[in-house]
Amino acid sequence: MLRVGLTGGLGSGKSTVAGILRELGAEVIESDELGRTLMEPGQPVYGEIVRAFGPDVVGADRRLNRAKLADLAFRGGRVKELNAIVHPAVIAAQRGWMQQVFARDRAAVAVVVSALIFEVERDARAHGLQESVLADLRRLDIIVVVTAPEEAKIARYVDRLGLSGVNRESAEADARARLSHQIPDAEKVGRSNYVIDNTGDMDSLRSQVERLWRRLKEQSNKLLQLESLE
Repeated sequence: MLRVGLTGGLGSGKSTVAGILRELGAEVIESDELGRTLMEPGQPVYGEIVRAFGPDVVGADRRLNRAKLADLAFRGGRVKELNAIVHPAVIAAQRGWMQQVFARDRAAVAVVVSALIFEVERDARAHGLQESVLADLRRLDIIVVVTAPEEAKIARYVDRLGLSGVNRESAEADARARLSHQIPDAEKVGRSNYVIDNTGDMDSLRSQVERLWRRLKEQSNKLLQLESLE
């Protein structure tokens, strides 16, 4: 079994890498999807966010107005406050998911996709959060980072939204604000085990991911062999 953290800044292409790994046989879970589920009405995280940010972040359908919440967090300087609510719950859900994966298959490669693996650790230490949050991060056996030039990240993010004109300019500004809260690629590279350089075409990206997969499977099998000798 192998616990892998797959990270990269907004627009880096980590979701594309995750999709390829899933095709190759990895078990994959995306933190963004988990976060969205935990922020649905009736969830404890939802209640904590409303208490902290006020009823104005609730839309007519009772769901969170994510655009309003993002504006308060990223433009209002409260992103760390929001992360302190969401991240511990997401990490706990990831832990439960991994336990289920390895209960089914001891040789599995479980990949957690998160833009903020290193940022979660940074913010947890800054806010004096419980040691269990940091312990869960340290349990990752491998960290893989997907890198790309900042302008390419911004362009990919905006292109994905399909915007133009003034709306595109606003989305670009939003992307820059989000990236400003993320640790630079150069620092992440120095703390990662593997680097996927997403500056080329899809063939180049797939080739890198296939090589990565072979190495991850080798490491997973080695860990399984060591476990069987204990």
